[in-house]
Amino acid sequence: MAVLDHIEFDTHETVAFCRDAASGLRAIIAVHDTRLGPALGGCRMLPYASEAEALTDVLRLSRGMSYKNALAGLPLGGGKSVIIGDPLRDKTPALMRAFGDFVERLGGAYITAEDSNTAPQDMAEIASRTRHVRNMGFGPEDNPSPVTALGVFYGIQVGLQVLGLPLSGIVVALEGLGKVGMDLAERLHQAGAKLIVSDTSASRVAEAVARFGAEAVAVGTAHRVPATVFAPCALGAGLNADTIPELGARMIAGAANNQLATPEDGARLHARGVLYCPDYVVNAGGVLGIPLPGETLTMPQRMERAAVILRTTREVLDHAHQAQIPTNVAADALAERILQQGCRRVAA
Repeated sequence: MAVLDHIEFDTHETVAFCRDAASGLRAIIAVHDTRLGPALGGCRMLPYASEAEALTDVLRLSRGMSYKNALAGLPLGGGKSVIIGDPLRDKTPALMRAFGDFVERLGGAYITAEDSNTAPQDMAEIASRTRHVRNMGFGPEDNPSPVTALGVFYGIQVGLQVLGLPLSGIVVALEGLGKVGMDLAERLHQAGAKLIVSDTSASRVAEAVARFGAEAVAVGTAHRVPATVFAPCALGAGLNADTIPELGARMIAGAANNQLATPEDGARLHARGVLYCPDYVVNAGGVLGIPLPGETLTMPQRMERAAVILRTTREVLDHAHQAQIPTNVAADALAERILQQGCRRVAA
């Protein structure tokens, strides 16, 4: 597989292909940048159609983590890992321990954590083989979802301020009702927003309808409905040449990673006059809530740290407006400047 010529390869420092016959592990670890510190990024497990698809995902996600951690003011670089397999069928303690062995071989250049389809129990298995793992535990303080949801909520607030609109009474179309999406829906409902929701799980949709008075729409259609805000909280690459012309919202801010299928999609949104709050700016609450070495953080302290997203979102949107450039271009430029200069900010 031609990694160095891959379209998503961005001078990544390390790309490790991991195989363990005994456990059935097939995984890829990508370390994008360690100029600010060791590369932190979660481990996700998905039934990718091919190794090529998994490679594309891990390269894009790891670069996003470099930018996310830089903008969040963390002394951390960016990395990511993906395990190829069905988490319901293929995930075993032995497989997670084998993955931990590969993390350990990188000597601390990469620090792993929870992500899609991995849980605290999995992190405990990984931690039995390496100390380079974060967010491990079984208590409420070890759940990153509320902090991530709060950060996205802050991003929506800032975006609406830029548009000169209140949160109460607006319509938010929310796609994806996992832990983060459901928490975000609750916050939006409490703030007076009207919700339109979609999810592959009928039970989660029913819960949102019952708890928040939400209106349900079919999977894959939430981006089309007339709304002030579209909040993608499911899979990435949902904003592309096909879906952008169909958008019914004035603003986009959600928890999903890599929402733009290509950087050019940011220009498409800009040309349409849709305000895009870059995903790695507003969904940084999860990493902001992870304790740094030697720290012990309560959930209120983790939530307090997410307030930095208010400042970074406003800075990115203001810069984009002043320079008349797409917001993803503004965010990328700011993150690159921090990486080059090493001028970290202090998280709030």
